[in-house]
Amino acid sequence: MSTKKNLTLRMEPELKDKAAQLFNELGMDLSTATGIFYRQALRCHGLPFEVKIDEPNETTYSAMEAAEKGEKLFGPYKTVSDLMEALNA
Repeated sequence: MSTKKNLTLRMEPELKDKAAQLFNELGMDLSTATGIFYRQALRCHGLPFEVKIDEPNETTYSAMEAAEKGEKLFGPYKTVSDLMEALNA
C-alpha cells in the first residue's frame, strides 16, 4: 500500500475558493486535482499547458506607436452615430 505525504500550498483565499468550487463541480477535491496536475506534468515532462506572454499583434503595435506620437487620433465625437460612422470607415 502506498504512503502519502503532505504538501502545503500558499495561495490567495479567493483563488482557493474558486478552484475548490470548480473541482467540486467536477467531482473532486483540491488534493485530487493537484495530484492530477502533477501526474500530467510528469506525463508531459513539463507543464501540461502552454505558458507564454501574450504579445500584441502588429496592428496593435502600430496603433500604440501612432498614439504615442499623437498621430491618427480621432474624436471626441458629438454623437454615437458619428462614432459609429468613424468605426465603420
